[in-house]
Amino acid sequence: MLDEKIMNDYKEAMKARDSLKSSTLSFLRAELMNTALAKKKKPLDDNEVITVIKKQIKQRQDSIEQFEKGNRVDMAEKEKKELEILKVYLPPEMSAEDVGKIIEEAISTTGAQGPQDMGKVMKEVMAKVSGQADGKLVSGLVRQRLTPTPTTPNSNAGLESGGK
Repeated sequence: MLDEKIMNDYKEAMKARDSLKSSTLSFLRAELMNTALAKKKKPLDDNEVITVIKKQIKQRQDSIEQFEKGNRVDMAEKEKKELEILKVYLPPEMSAEDVGKIIEEAISTTGAQGPQDMGKVMKEVMAKVSGQADGKLVSGLVRQRLTPTPTTPNSNAGLESGGK
């Protein structure tokens, strides 16, 4: 399981005296324990571990942005290194093309007709991609697919009648 891999990597980092990796994984382990206590569930499943890791990644990304705004390059670099350590534990990201196929399946399954059905489609898609695609990417692709595009003849209508 993923939490066991994190624990083993933490032990290895401690033995190797890799302070950055060991402190990052120590903090992650503490968050995993807090989540397990909150859910009253001792071993978290991999999806729950991935959720905690994504939360940690989001915090790092926000910190990097704030440190860069405040001209704290040294702190931003530290956060970037921690971010890279955490990303190792996420499953590989799905391509936009693969996500698009899942979106098409979800649209046909739910019978979605337009933007008003976005919630139904998102629920279906996110259940299938679980941690393998960014929510913003999925949301953008679903919105793009469900939003009707203007028909081409109407957009050229002004050119044909008054273009001479």
